[in-house]
Amino acid sequence: MSASETSRYVRLRVDLVLEVTERDRLTDAALRRIKDDEFMPEEERAHARAAVREDEAEALAYLVEPFQLIGEVPGVELVQASWSSERSAYDPDVDAWHLDEEDFDEEEDGDADADEEAGDAEGGGAEGGGAEARARLL
Repeated sequence: MSASETSRYVRLRVDLVLEVTERDRLTDAALRRIKDDEFMPEEERAHARAAVREDEAEALAYLVEPFQLIGEVPGVELVQASWSSERSAYDPDVDAWHLDEEDFDEEEDGDADADEEAGDAEGGGAEGGGAEARARLL
């Protein structure tokens, strides 16, 4: 792909830390989503129910929908999305968890170099709990 073709693509990275305040409500909502999914095979549905009951991160993965995040953004079309969730040892008092402008500046510089070297591979996922979506500019 030429530079003009690849410049139409934007990688949007979002990293969220959520606190589960009501586990039962979260689990119930995920179980309803699984029950209502008409395309999920029954064997997968049974596995999904068990995973959601055991782990809040699994419940979130069934409820978070990147397509809804981008759905109302004018001038873009979601081309590819992947997401995952995992438990996190979050401590709001630790400086590493505080995001400020310096963090974003350093991250942007490093990501630009890494993206140039890696190229835009198809099928990449969000390893380690990050969220990733690719959108095509129209």
